[in-house]
Amino acid sequence: MRLIGAIKNVAKRHWPALSIRTILLATFVFVAALPGVGAVALRVYENTLVQQTEAELIAQGAVLAAAYRAAWDGGGGSRALLPEPPTIDLRTDPVLKPMPDPHPAGLPDPRAVRVGRALAPVAADAAAVTLSSVRLLDGRGVVVAGRGDLGLSYVDIFEVRRALAGQPATTLRTRNENPYGLRSPLEWLSRAVSLRVHHARPVLAGSHVVGVVLLSRSPRGLFVGIYQDRGKIAAGVVLIFLTLLLLAGLLSRGIAKPIRDLNRATEQVAGGQVALLEPPATAAVEIRDLYGNFGAMAARIDARTRYLRDFAAAMSHEFKTPLTGIRGALELLAEHEMTLTERRRFLRNAAADADRLALLVQRLLELARADMAETRTGTCRLGNVVAGLNVEGLAVTVPVDGDVPIDAQTLGTVLRILAENSRQAGAATAWVTLDANAAGASLRYADDGPGIPPRDRSRIFEPFFTSRRAGGGTGLGLPIARSLLDGHGGTLTLDPDGSFEGGAVFRLVLPKRDG
Repeated sequence: MRLIGAIKNVAKRHWPALSIRTILLATFVFVAALPGVGAVALRVYENTLVQQTEAELIAQGAVLAAAYRAAWDGGGGSRALLPEPPTIDLRTDPVLKPMPDPHPAGLPDPRAVRVGRALAPVAADAAAVTLSSVRLLDGRGVVVAGRGDLGLSYVDIFEVRRALAGQPATTLRTRNENPYGLRSPLEWLSRAVSLRVHHARPVLAGSHVVGVVLLSRSPRGLFVGIYQDRGKIAAGVVLIFLTLLLLAGLLSRGIAKPIRDLNRATEQVAGGQVALLEPPATAAVEIRDLYGNFGAMAARIDARTRYLRDFAAAMSHEFKTPLTGIRGALELLAEHEMTLTERRRFLRNAAADADRLALLVQRLLELARADMAETRTGTCRLGNVVAGLNVEGLAVTVPVDGDVPIDAQTLGTVLRILAENSRQAGAATAWVTLDANAAGASLRYADDGPGIPPRDRSRIFEPFFTSRRAGGGTGLGLPIARSLLDGHGGTLTLDPDGSFEGGAVFRLVLPKRDG
């Protein structure tokens, strides 16, 4: 188990990032290529069998030619020979017709006849062991040792003529007999099943060709070779099967298993349990991105759930206070006799509480619209937006004007909320300074009011938090402004280091948007 765990850890650290398209393409290409690879492998294997037969005939012919030369020279010196690899290729070499019958010729060379008689037992033993046909010819192509064709000439055969010219030659010829007795319906798959390899080797004495060794043999059949090499072929089949298992595991680890885990996590989120998953190291690139997006979605759902829970508790408290006041006033009016002055006072209190409820409802609708507002694109002129604020009792100026990457309506709403807060706090002047750059724009809003107490600075963006509750404040203005900017990719923060004659300083950051 420890070894398996260590292997998994190493695989996770070094696993390449693969896309689903890459995984599926690799799988389909491999599976689609298997028949072609198998066919090519069979052809290569069959060609190897034919070349193996040629190599055996070359070796056998070289030995018989050396014996022929030794018998001709009476044990004379040997010649310097070079290695001779097989050259037959089933794909490119022509296949000749079956070997024609020899024709009568004159008397063979007497010296070659003596050599043929001496080597006949050797040739017969070699033919019996190797299942090859062996003929010894004299320098004119007449048989001096063979199988019932003594004295006949093969001089008209291509390979014999080339050997008489001093060059060894190997050819492929069709045959009529079936040496292995194959009668399988699959014989048509093998091209070599109807071929016979012929090899003619010259016997040189000095620079003269004194004889030819003519050999022929049928190559080992494809299915005979497959049966004889069944162990190696079975190993190849097992290797392919293991490769398919590896690809199946790759599909499972890269696609199927991560999707199942993500499905279970989705069910948990639907049931109210937020689950954050780490993307598996072996998952496909798209699956990893899906895990990241799911994690971001789950985190936002969790944050929204907590926000709604806290928001509902705060809203319940905010509504309960004026409702309690209204109910108390109504009970007092219904149960007690009171003077006209007292009645009017209680009615004023109830009306004030009703106005606060109406204001709360209006602000809640504005906050909902801000959260659900569609993102608008475009730019506006800061000076034009500020000129349209018209907040009574507050002068808003723009020291540095320019274009801002946000629509005029949204920016106007945000600045109006800040200006109303400044006016209610007692400020007489406010300044909006623009700092534009390639990434977007940054606005600095400052006023000359009393500023925000340090103890309240961390809570000013909380819904329903206000220090002017007695003056009718709802604590929803700044949350509405922040939600509007959030919907446009911007931010609204309280500048912790900024101050302007003791007043509040806010910073609005607006990223540049395409379109």
